[in-house]
Amino acid sequence: MGRPTYPIRTARLTLRPVTLNDLDDVCSWQRRPDVFRWTLSEPRTREESRSSVIAMAGEDALRVEGDCSTLAVATDAGVIGTVELVWRSQTDRTAELGYVFHPDHGGRGLATEAATALLDWGFTEFGLHRVYGRCHGRNAASARLMARLGMRQEARHVDSYLFNGEWADQLVYAILAREWSRRPLRGQ
Repeated sequence: MGRPTYPIRTARLTLRPVTLNDLDDVCSWQRRPDVFRWTLSEPRTREESRSSVIAMAGEDALRVEGDCSTLAVATDAGVIGTVELVWRSQTDRTAELGYVFHPDHGGRGLATEAATALLDWGFTEFGLHRVYGRCHGRNAASARLMARLGMRQEARHVDSYLFNGEWADQLVYAILAREWSRRPLRGQ
């Protein structure tokens, strides 16, 4: 089983399991259309956010292939986002990185800091071989985040999925454990 020792602390952040007490903070970004601009989901009502928080609260470890570990990213201002690893293959030791942050906290490297801490756990403690991430082909902010993490763009799947009734490209980024261990340490 893969379960970090909680909380995971960085210079400015605390990463920990999501709890029902995080509902107000999660609602503050899940109700915003700009948060869902590049996703297949829609802004959520408070009750939908409550269901989302309950689901995330159960995602505190990687027990079996297919599990998701979703961590609340907390500052003194409260929970400003989440980062997650989805265990995609036990045999191939592969996971998928995901993240969502309140836009009011953008531009300060907090998402990079949180994702770095989770990836570091995934590679050094959980023993992952490869982590990948995906985003809409026009989601430049997400692509830049993955590049800052040292992930390389491996693919651009052209017109690969329907997005709001139109065909859209999907970008795929990835990094291997050996690349993670050799990356220059930039401001975490």
